[in-house]
Amino acid sequence: MEIQENFINKVAQSGLVTLDPADFYPEGERVIYDIKGNLFMELILKEKDFREFVKGHDWSQYTGKNVGITCTADAIVPAWAYMLLANRMAPYAKEVVFGDMDVLETVLFEKQISKVDFEQYRDQRIVLKGCGDIPVPTSAYVELTKRLTPVAKSLMFGEPCSTVPIYKRKD
Repeated sequence: MEIQENFINKVAQSGLVTLDPADFYPEGERVIYDIKGNLFMELILKEKDFREFVKGHDWSQYTGKNVGITCTADAIVPAWAYMLLANRMAPYAKEVVFGDMDVLETVLFEKQISKVDFEQYRDQRIVLKGCGDIPVPTSAYVELTKRLTPVAKSLMFGEPCSTVPIYKRKD
C-alpha cells in the first residue's frame, strides 16, 4: 500500500511579502576619521597647526569611501574644524557624515531606503526579515517601519514561518 502525502507550503500561500533590510545595504568601504590625532595633547585644537595639516594632507585616500568624522577624545572641538574636514573630503568620498560608525551606517541605510517607492507595498502583508549575514542597524528597521506603516496592510518582523506582529491596519 502506497501512502502519498501532499505537503502544503502555507507560507507560500499566505500572501506575505518578505522584505530583507539587508537588500538596502549600501556598498563601499567605511572609514572613521578621528580628529583626536589632530589635537595637541589630545585636548586642544591649534588652529594654525590644524589648517596646515588640512592644506597638506592627501585627501584622495578617501576616494569612493564612506567617511564618518568624529572625535574620541574628551575635548571641545569647534564646529568649523569638522566643517574643514568635510570640505576637503567631500570631493573624494562617496559620503561624509559627522559621527561614529553607527551614525555612518544609519545615514547610509536611510539614504538607500529613501530611494524606495513604498507605494509598491500598498495593501501588502509585509514581513521585515530579522536575521541574515549582513548586519542591519536597528535604525534601518525603524525607518522601514515608519515608511511602511502608512501603506502596508500589516507589518511583521522575523521570518514568514515565525513572525512578531508590529502593525495591522484596522479595516
